[in-house]
Amino acid sequence: MSTFHGGIHPREDKEATEHKPVERLPLPARVYIPLSQHAGAPSKPVVKKGDTVKTGTLIGEPGGRISAATHASISGTVADVADLPHPLTGRRGPTVIIDSDGTDTPDDSMKERDYSSFTAEQVIETIRLAGIVGMGGAAFPTFFKLTPPKEKPIDTLLINGCECEPFLTADHRLMLEHPAEVVEGVVIMARVLGVKNVIIVIEDNKPDAVKAMTAAAASTGFKVRKLKTKYPQGAEKQIIKACLKREVPSGGLPMDVGCVVQNVGTALAVRDALRLGRPLYERVTTVTGPCIKEPKNLRVRIGTPVKSLIDFCGGYSAELGKLIMGGPMMGIAVSSDDVPVVKGTSGILVLDRAATLFEEHDCIRCGRCIKACPMGLAPLRLNNLIRRGRIEDAKTEHVKDCIECGCCAWACPSRIRLVHQFKYAKSEIAAMERRQ
Repeated sequence: MSTFHGGIHPREDKEATEHKPVERLPLPARVYIPLSQHAGAPSKPVVKKGDTVKTGTLIGEPGGRISAATHASISGTVADVADLPHPLTGRRGPTVIIDSDGTDTPDDSMKERDYSSFTAEQVIETIRLAGIVGMGGAAFPTFFKLTPPKEKPIDTLLINGCECEPFLTADHRLMLEHPAEVVEGVVIMARVLGVKNVIIVIEDNKPDAVKAMTAAAASTGFKVRKLKTKYPQGAEKQIIKACLKREVPSGGLPMDVGCVVQNVGTALAVRDALRLGRPLYERVTTVTGPCIKEPKNLRVRIGTPVKSLIDFCGGYSAELGKLIMGGPMMGIAVSSDDVPVVKGTSGILVLDRAATLFEEHDCIRCGRCIKACPMGLAPLRLNNLIRRGRIEDAKTEHVKDCIECGCCAWACPSRIRLVHQFKYAKSEIAAMERRQ
């Protein structure tokens, strides 16, 4: 079965939620919606304190060439537009705070429609104004990926249903519960790109999803392909390597080898925007981990405090050790359950103290990190360079190609925080490049 070089086999830990249908979280009383939930420039606020908004009302317009719109996730009154710490970065930025009126009144623009006569440009503009971003976690604006430059022709659209992160099952449930809608979104994206070679990629630990998506795509000519279950099979470059035997060049993008990769959740959001006029103001999130009483898959409004999700799942079952947005490999630890869900929040992982206590030791030069790295890097060498302050040398050794998947740290018997080092180096390189 097709796969890629490197990678690891962590425990999947999906059994707590993989068979649980998605439940809708009750409407929150107040939401906190950051205007930076995507790669690129933050959106610009178009509302002010005291304004009345409806569910789906535009509250932030795209702030640059690479940006995304932001919408109200509930109806009510804008309580404030304030600079608050971002849940993932900690940096302060504009956040729209909305108090619910309890009615969940939809914006007048949200109506079912026939989009069959839309031109490619109209489809792209609809996706752009709907604020759709990559739902797998990277949150890159979708319209931008669907408009590659003419000098980079696209011949293949890959749809990522791998969901290789341990614990997370949101994409799995979408494929089981809404396969026809996901496929409709894929049809839309394939049409915009003008490609006929479309492959829906699913790891072989999800045979029910393979069956559901195969049936839904039967009349489209799309292929549904099983890949070997191995982390990080869901990463763009690894999917491309496994499916097409193409290698994205150092510093390059999938479009450099004729590919676009989109997540199944993104496909569903595209369908909802075109068919229902619905912008991206909610998503499915997995709430799970050893420290949660009742793990669930939840449909959640963007901006909902994480505490609301935790309470709906019965609360904490033990003393909290760490709260992570995302999965255990690439997720970001957050400081409090008061932070809001954002567009890229695929999961809330609740770990107890026993799962977070470990001590870092000296490197024993075993080379396990090199064997595990799916990008072919030498993590132990990069770590040594960075610790000695040799950031330029780390750049030469391609530290910027690190996808921060965590394979090296997982494989390291000394428990060295390798990804932390590489993130630091990349931030230093970015700062140096800005000064040049």
